[in-house]
Amino acid sequence: MNKSIRDTTVLVTGGSRGIGAAIAERFATVGMKVAIHYLEQHESANDTARRCLRHGAQVLTATADLRSRDQIERMQEKLHKHGMVPDILVNNAGISHYGMLSDVTEDDWDRVMDINLKGMFLTTQTFMPHMVSQKYGRIINVSSVWGIAGASCEVVYSTAKGGMNAFTKALAKELAPSGITVNAVAPGPVETSMMNEFDAAEKEAIAGEIPAGRFALPEEIASLVYFLALPESGYINGQIISPNGGWLT
Repeated sequence: MNKSIRDTTVLVTGGSRGIGAAIAERFATVGMKVAIHYLEQHESANDTARRCLRHGAQVLTATADLRSRDQIERMQEKLHKHGMVPDILVNNAGISHYGMLSDVTEDDWDRVMDINLKGMFLTTQTFMPHMVSQKYGRIINVSSVWGIAGASCEVVYSTAKGGMNAFTKALAKELAPSGITVNAVAPGPVETSMMNEFDAAEKEAIAGEIPAGRFALPEEIASLVYFLALPESGYINGQIISPNGGWLT
């Protein structure tokens, strides 16, 4: 790619907080243009944007319900208007679901699948034509270790993330001839609000099973995402990389 770092744009979905916010700020540290997507967390998105601005990056926030093609296309129009056409797409937006499968409702199932899978599909389909046309791009999907190993009481979430991993592998083969890589980062437990479903004792028990003895920091996941987005990472493609402290090998 002939673009300079400062002319390169990354779109981070679900970028208002947690892993997404850390990813946005990591790209901002090198002066890349950063588009931060959010749904309802307006103030959190603005907080993330302010941290990115302190690094001297050009930053834009945009809201969209990723279950709606119309809203994604309106977000795309906003980005184009500001000269921020994504060369890198980080599909980070997602939700979890904790509970026995016998208690899962159809609405629970549909919501998890729509946000984690349909949202990724629609967003990728909307933004990848630009990458194809310029013969360069990076698509990085934020998955989960549970998409690889599965988890009791997280069947719906594990299924969604497993689908994301399959999507990653298949699309990588489809887009490789166009100079685009597609990879997934599948972290183990990370210190984010998603872990609030567990009480202190449960968190301690989980950490005790991890050889590293702790949860990951969002910044550690962001560093891996950033590495996969670099031009020199072009031969890494179709991979599901799991930073999990040695929990799953």
